[in-house]
Amino acid sequence: MPSVSRFEVPDLGIGVGFRVPHYRQVVDERPEMDWFEVISENFMVDGGRPLHWLDRLADAYPVVPHGVAMSVAGVEHPEHTARLRTLLDRLAPPWFSDHLCFTGTEALTTHDLLPVPYTDAVRDHIVDRIKRVQDVTGRLFAVENVSSYLTYKASTVPEWDFLADVLERADCAMLLDVNNIFVSAQNHGFDPAVFLDALPHDRVVQIHLAGHSIKDGYRLDTHDAPVCDEVWDLYAAAVRKVGSVSTLIEWDGHIPTFERLQQEARRAREVRDEALS
Repeated sequence: MPSVSRFEVPDLGIGVGFRVPHYRQVVDERPEMDWFEVISENFMVDGGRPLHWLDRLADAYPVVPHGVAMSVAGVEHPEHTARLRTLLDRLAPPWFSDHLCFTGTEALTTHDLLPVPYTDAVRDHIVDRIKRVQDVTGRLFAVENVSSYLTYKASTVPEWDFLADVLERADCAMLLDVNNIFVSAQNHGFDPAVFLDALPHDRVVQIHLAGHSIKDGYRLDTHDAPVCDEVWDLYAAAVRKVGSVSTLIEWDGHIPTFERLQQEARRAREVRDEALS
């Protein structure tokens, strides 16, 4: 597999998320798929069935963990960090990822990916958190842009400039979620091309694609539908900028058959190949 980005990580190809309805089919039949992403917190356990399925998956495919609860803009939870490191040591992935967001406070977890104010103080806190998690784990960390439905009056720069600054100061990688860019652009009225142009493209090691829904005029990042045409177009534009990097289809609600996921993965390959030609 060719190395990509300034970090010289492999291009794993086109993958999908490893979800419960498909566990047995995937590990028993080993269907055609380049790689899988797993939700880190689902496997940060001491034993039992989750690790049974994870080990069987990792015997057959490259596996990359993707977190949803690090809360990089919040306080560190030492047990989460320790369990994450154990998982990373088990899998030895080329990178791991989580979101540029906070998920609550020390006293309350919202189980949601909440956007942050784009200020110098918040940036400095996030940079320190990213540097620490990379130091503790000894592995490359990729931070993902989130969808948002509100903005903060305290913000002093747009999201794309804030994100680019965090990436450079923390010297980390990026997981570029194309659907999240489109969702936020529709909700807040900015041009997604401006977002793409502002990023340090050689820091992108992975791309996310997903479907979303529309409710009361807002785009909601629900991961419960096929990728829409506008997001496919934005994906092609992103590939032309960042090159051939690992791409992952997220489909977490109304989960279809694995064969339907394979169809979506094949379309991603077609769009990527055409964009690179």
